[in-house]
Amino acid sequence: MTSRVMSRAMYRGAIALVVSTSGCSYSFKAGSFPPEHVKTIAVQPFENDTNRFELAGELYDELLRNLPRALGIRTAGEDVADAIVRGTITRYDVIAPNYRAAAEGQAAQVLQRQVSITVTVEIVDLVENVVLWESRSVVALGEFLEASETEDVGRAEAIELLVQKIVDGAQSNW
Repeated sequence: MTSRVMSRAMYRGAIALVVSTSGCSYSFKAGSFPPEHVKTIAVQPFENDTNRFELAGELYDELLRNLPRALGIRTAGEDVADAIVRGTITRYDVIAPNYRAAAEGQAAQVLQRQVSITVTVEIVDLVENVVLWESRSVVALGEFLEASETEDVGRAEAIELLVQKIVDGAQSNW
């Protein structure tokens, strides 16, 4: 058989395969997050291992406001929810990544600061009693300009990014 005849035979075989399977009701569906049976989620306030006591409340509010909507599910109390999200705030730092070096006899000038927040998090399926997603180190950075903004601006940005990273991490797992 020549290569041209073999090519034609392979082409016809491929077409026959496509036509014969197109009527088949089998389909592949990639997994999705959350699983179909998870319709509600409880958001538990994160434990706070830092000395910034307002963090737990601010992160809780942001999770409660955005996580269920981003995952396409509703919030519920822990006693009736299908899943729960919980975690610990393990680190909070304010750093100065952008500064102007000091001139002779003067102090360095900080131009920009970053708030860095690190959390551990897990999302647990309470129906099947399995961990759907977890991470021991989710880190988010929020920036603020030293001259015109406050640390609150950087902290709010970092918290917003944490919630987005939790959503992205959970969805990438499926």
